[in-house]
Amino acid sequence: MTSTTTIAAVPERVDPALIPQRKVHTGATMPAVGLGTFGSDHVTPAQVAEAVKGAAAVGYRHFDCASVYGNESAVGGSLEAIVQGGIKREELWVTSKLWNDKHGEDDVIASCKQSLADLRLKYLDLYLVHWPFPNFHAPECDVSSRSPDAKPYIHESYMKTWRKMEELVDLGLVRHIGTSNMTIPKLKMVLRDARIKPAVNEMELHPHFQQPELFRFVVESGIQPVGYCPLGSPGRPERDRTPEDTAPTEDPVILEIARRHGVHPAVVCIKWAVQRGQTPIPFSVNPRNYTANLQAAAGDPLTNEEMQQIARLDRNCRLIKGQVFLWKDGQTWEALWDVNGEITPP
Repeated sequence: MTSTTTIAAVPERVDPALIPQRKVHTGATMPAVGLGTFGSDHVTPAQVAEAVKGAAAVGYRHFDCASVYGNESAVGGSLEAIVQGGIKREELWVTSKLWNDKHGEDDVIASCKQSLADLRLKYLDLYLVHWPFPNFHAPECDVSSRSPDAKPYIHESYMKTWRKMEELVDLGLVRHIGTSNMTIPKLKMVLRDARIKPAVNEMELHPHFQQPELFRFVVESGIQPVGYCPLGSPGRPERDRTPEDTAPTEDPVILEIARRHGVHPAVVCIKWAVQRGQTPIPFSVNPRNYTANLQAAAGDPLTNEEMQQIARLDRNCRLIKGQVFLWKDGQTWEALWDVNGEITPP
């Protein structure tokens, strides 16, 4: 494709067979783009559930859910309707996540079963430990909120949680397990000690936050990188906004590539993500937008030059900093992310 080629207009439906597939370590395949379901603090469960139904109708087969989103029961009604409408359960890839206050050994299986009941499923394709910190915070709290019982990452404790995740696979409740919001030093220890290794690591990935070192480590370890905030999360909660944040969909380079192709800048971000090798999970309840995101995964590729241009846009701009998971007074959010290459001590 030359740099002047125009990506086709968004169709009403995208053939799921045209969506690239990612192969996880078991040999199973996962669609290389999914619909996120985090409605933030401004989208109702009913709106998210309607978007799930609409997304399936236009060709989505991958849905990324979590108990903490507070909408799995509503989404479950949509998943049930999707299957009753003729799409086989085996054609879907559904992810859910274990929330921070359920890391206890007696809580993991019960929490997964609750998600299964809410989602009206017999099994999950993927179940993630949502964050490596067992630190609860109330929904819609502000950025200064701290759990009185907050703890740092303690590997022995995390592995007790992971053993229960492995048990979910043994029980047939979950096909694959994975990690989320992890760092290289933490993942190295999990890979060393796990009986069932993570199939996926879910992480923030967009043109202004490409995490090249972590991305490379994950891929070389046989773990699929799933990228949240692929558009820079314009709808993220106010607590996750800081003055230094930047927006990849407003980057002049992205805007110029989008102009050249005759598409929205968001389409460029999704196409870049899929072409790079990660699985983006953009969220939208707007049919035009979620259809365009799916088409981005199936449409004409960006040129090598365009991919190189976007690779040079990395600003190391983390948007979801996680301050509410800090465990000591006076800490900054960098303590959560092991920025010096070592796990931050207690």
